Amino acid sequence: SPAMAGSRFAAPTAADAELLLLQKQALAEEEAAKAKQELLTRFLQDKLSREEQSSMCGLHKVLTAWRLAQRKTKDQELRQDIEILSQTFARVMDCKDGVIETLARDLEEAEEQQNRALRSHLHLMDQLLHLQRCRLGYLEEGFSAQLGALKAEFEAERCAVSGGEGEW
Repeated sequence: SPAMAGSRFAAPTAADAELLLLQKQALAEEEAAKAKQELLTRFLQDKLSREEQSSMCGLHKVLTAWRLAQRKTKDQELRQDIEILSQTFARVMDCKDGVIETLARDLEEAEEQQNRALRSHLHLMDQLLHLQRCRLGYLEEGFSAQLGALKAEFEAERCAVSGGEGEW
């Protein structure tokens, strides 16, 4: 019985050892698989991080190119607007220059007309003064003639009154 008991212990021990060995192998394989999984996860995370950085860099390049294209387009639009405004301004200035020239000519003509009118007015005033002097001369002559006639008449009456005073 003890031999049997020893063999019982020996048999389970070998089976136990084999089981332990299988468990150790399974545990080692599981740890290796876990390590492999962690390594793969780390690799994928690193790859994802690099892809995100690459994606951000690519997005930045795309945005920079897009902004550059937009700036070029806006630059062309602004240059066209400036050209149109410049041409419009030049036309407006030409128009205003024409108006200024016309007004300057009109002003010169108005000044000439005013000078002619002033000369005409002064000439007419001179003629009026001459007429008034002539009229005054005639009036003075008429006044002198009437005064002379009145004096003569007065003297004649006085002489008649003085000479006839004795008659009374």
